[in-house]
Amino acid sequence: MFVFGLILAVFVGITLGLVGSGGSILTVPIFVYVFGVDPVLATAYSLFAIGATSIIGGVKGFIHKDVDFDKLLKFGIPSMISVFLTRKFIVPLIPDHLNLFGHTVAQEVVLMVLFAMLMLFAAYAMFQEISIPQTNFPFITIVLKGVFVGSVTGIVGAGGGFLIIPALTNFFNLSMKKAVATSLVLIAINSILGLLGDWRRIELFDWNLLLLYTLLTIVGIFIGFFISNKIDGMKLKRIFSMGIMAVAIFVLLTEFGVI
Repeated sequence: MFVFGLILAVFVGITLGLVGSGGSILTVPIFVYVFGVDPVLATAYSLFAIGATSIIGGVKGFIHKDVDFDKLLKFGIPSMISVFLTRKFIVPLIPDHLNLFGHTVAQEVVLMVLFAMLMLFAAYAMFQEISIPQTNFPFITIVLKGVFVGSVTGIVGAGGGFLIIPALTNFFNLSMKKAVATSLVLIAINSILGLLGDWRRIELFDWNLLLLYTLLTIVGIFIGFFISNKIDGMKLKRIFSMGIMAVAIFVLLTEFGVI
């Protein structure tokens, strides 16, 4: 299983290089179900691994001038503030056990079920080619969407690329190439801020595992960059979305004790 998890790390990097999203959506389940990491700690692992890998992608975007700084600031600043505050103040308030509908449920179970639901939403968003005709959205709408993405990143340790990419392409009409580059920069910044807001967990990290996983995702992102011009982007996103849906169903069945 350990070797299988390392192979999946390369695949996660490839998805980031190809579509600019999906890395965290897969990384948390990999750490939880393949490496046996506690789900709450796995979200912090995800922030580190995907953040470091996205930095590499962001640097490539800077070099090729694909990062749209105007959109990065308008959409990114609210997201950055939100992820830090969520990780710093909201996540610590979540109790170890929650009382839901008369049943006591462990925090880890709630987190993974929430993550699975998020995966299903992400899979649907990636599968659909949604066209939004309006181009001049109110500033408050852009800010609120940024805050939402930051909150998601903070709570479940997902970089939010599956939300950022549609926002950049539909709200701002960016090309897929520019959207991927801008998304990777924002994911990197959000992930770093998420870690800073949750600094106390870093002493619990298994650095040998985490650094090896991160190194392999970085290898994967370069592979993704290499083949990105050889594969139809929309077809790839739809195939990937079906994979995410399958993983989400697996997570739900596992947490509900079916398998």
